[in-house]
Amino acid sequence: MSVSGRPALPALLLAVALSSFCSATSGDEARNRLLMREKMMRLGGQLVLKPEEELANQRLGALKEAEMQEALRTGSIPPSMHFFQAKSLIEKSAVFNILKKMPKGAALHVHDFSIVSVDWLVRNATYRPHCYFCLTPRGTPQFRFARSTPPTLNTTECPEWVLLEKFRKGLPNITEFDHSLLRNFTLMTENPQATYANQDVVWAKFETIFVAIGGLVSYAPVFRDYISQGLEEFYQDNVLYLELRTMLYPVSTLLGILDDPLFLGYVHTSLRSAQVYELNGSVYSPEWSVRLYEEVARNFAKEHPGFLGIKLIYSDHRSKDASAVTKSIQTAMELRAKFPGMVAGFDLVGREDTGHSLYEYKEVLMIPASRGFELPYFFHAGETDWQGTSADRNVLDALILNSTRIGHGFALSKHPAVWAEARKKDIPIEVCPISNQVLKLVSDLRNHPAAVLMAAGYPMVISSDDPATFGAKGLSYDFYEAFMGIGGMTADLRTLKQLAMNSIRYSALSEPEKQFAMATWAERWQKFVAQLARGPK
Repeated sequence: MSVSGRPALPALLLAVALSSFCSATSGDEARNRLLMREKMMRLGGQLVLKPEEELANQRLGALKEAEMQEALRTGSIPPSMHFFQAKSLIEKSAVFNILKKMPKGAALHVHDFSIVSVDWLVRNATYRPHCYFCLTPRGTPQFRFARSTPPTLNTTECPEWVLLEKFRKGLPNITEFDHSLLRNFTLMTENPQATYANQDVVWAKFETIFVAIGGLVSYAPVFRDYISQGLEEFYQDNVLYLELRTMLYPVSTLLGILDDPLFLGYVHTSLRSAQVYELNGSVYSPEWSVRLYEEVARNFAKEHPGFLGIKLIYSDHRSKDASAVTKSIQTAMELRAKFPGMVAGFDLVGREDTGHSLYEYKEVLMIPASRGFELPYFFHAGETDWQGTSADRNVLDALILNSTRIGHGFALSKHPAVWAEARKKDIPIEVCPISNQVLKLVSDLRNHPAAVLMAAGYPMVISSDDPATFGAKGLSYDFYEAFMGIGGMTADLRTLKQLAMNSIRYSALSEPEKQFAMATWAERWQKFVAQLARGPK
């Protein structure tokens, strides 16, 4: 002490330094505790990796860090760009090439008429004998297979059917014609921001694509090969099981989806292509189509080790009135009763912002339960960014109607009470990143609302919705967007492992089937991890 009773200067400085050090240490400890809590809360945060998985995680993390650092340097990362402009960059990514090799489990949210790359449709289906086409005044092609020229039901919308084989022979540039068909079968475009000014424009083109390909894919021989090709593309992307939303009447279900009377007339001319048909014009029932799916999947499994099969989610379009949906519910119940191992349940598809809400269908959707019949629901719900609308509240009604999963669930993070209750019931959301971006719900996938849910550990699966329409294939592109964009820098191998396991856990497989599926996936996961841990040879 000094004579004055005040601390000597060196002692005072030492006390201040010690106080600051203790405070800083205490602050760091609190910070680290919060970081650890957040890490544990994240999707997959509570998984304990095995030593080999830790090595694999380190290698994956280093590659991800390098790509993130490059993104920080350039100020741009593929998930922040429109997929059509980012695709070529994604394909050059070291992380993407690892994700392609990763066993991803199951694809639980895909639509049957968009599982095959459009190149196959053009180069295979349109080159088959007896393929006729016509162009509407809107410039959209229609297709029909027939032994002789199909009758023209509406001359103003389909003025003339032309045999495609003969038409191509008279063209100076067949390649350019084929490219024009590709443009009609996909939303892909060089400048999507200019081509699709708003959601109305992109949805109009999106729905038209399914009408355009309906007559092609519904031809029975093409239909059979189309299913097999779709399974092949997903299998090559290390997807072992699929649940397909299928309407079984792909064209007629689109009636009334647009207000444009010309478009409606065009759809009416396509009704004869609505069901799966043969050259002589005969058509098949939904039961026949389900049996065909069953047969193709069974034959595919014989030649593809580890493939686990498919299930169908029978669907109808939410543009229809209650009486039409009542008939579809009845059909779904009949199909479920006849094919309990194949038909998983029912869904309503189509644009939520312009279609009927689940609440408007509530009495119809209660029919199965009122009859004591178990018909699981897999509702598209909350695929909107208009808060407070009926489409936005579909997430609430999906919860009340006991939906097994929620398709998209884009609006879920805006409904904390629904979010909490759905989590308590362990109802996952099916996140489809590229679909949400292309259909203009979110431009930068780093800002996707699933980022909040992923950080909080909310149950989810990653799927690809309509990959062919978006110029994608399988699940890898969507996994990349989720891993690099939605998950940010903190998503790691635990995140990927949890997402893959979730796809089996939340599938419509029976418990014995799930156990077998998980064992099959785990064996492939172990081989993937071992290869990743070893690194490049």
